[in-house]
Amino acid sequence: MITVAAEKAKDQILKIGTRMSSAGLVVGTWGNISQRVRKENLMVITPSGIPYSCLRIADIVVVDIEGQVLEGERRPSSEYMMHLEIYKKRSDVDAIVHTHSIYASSLAVAREPIPPILEDMAQLVGSGVPVAGYARAGTMEMALKAAEGISHSNAVLLANHGVVGVGRSLDEALMVCQIVEKAAQIYILSKLAGSPHVLPDVEVKELRKSFLEDYGQKGCPAPPKNGR
Repeated sequence: MITVAAEKAKDQILKIGTRMSSAGLVVGTWGNISQRVRKENLMVITPSGIPYSCLRIADIVVVDIEGQVLEGERRPSSEYMMHLEIYKKRSDVDAIVHTHSIYASSLAVAREPIPPILEDMAQLVGSGVPVAGYARAGTMEMALKAAEGISHSNAVLLANHGVVGVGRSLDEALMVCQIVEKAAQIYILSKLAGSPHVLPDVEVKELRKSFLEDYGQKGCPAPPKNGR
């Protein structure tokens, strides 16, 4: 029996898919999203080949750690192996978002990593964004290369393909992808304007530490009463 946690994950994936598509981070059916259900050792993931505008809760698939479908009428994303390998590699990660955003994909095509050039990038990504070597999408080779590339960063560029971002939640994983896209655009423009200056390693570590330990507040603030 599929748990309440898995059902909640489906709902969250549906919402993240809408946000990802609306933000222009993917086109058509490309990209994919998953969430780990830790207690049950399951993964909830988007299906293969369905546009985000048409996606329904019933289309989202639940698989076990071997990739066997436990619930859902659709086939899981063709890149489900990549998600599983990343979860195996990163015990701290509970969500994965894969996008094909323009500027980050441009650097993936150029096989050029993104150094840590922005404070928010250091906070969310934790370091620069490496490039995983090329392998055909949907293969175990790509899954292993992506997992290795993301072992020391919260994002990786997939050569000639796109971006993978990870996080403790789907909101965080999506934010990582958005920050990577912004950083890619700024990096390209800064190279046209001059020589980009990279944040020192010690500063990157301090920014990441501060983000994990001190940043933000729990929950959304209550709406003001009487419009004030």
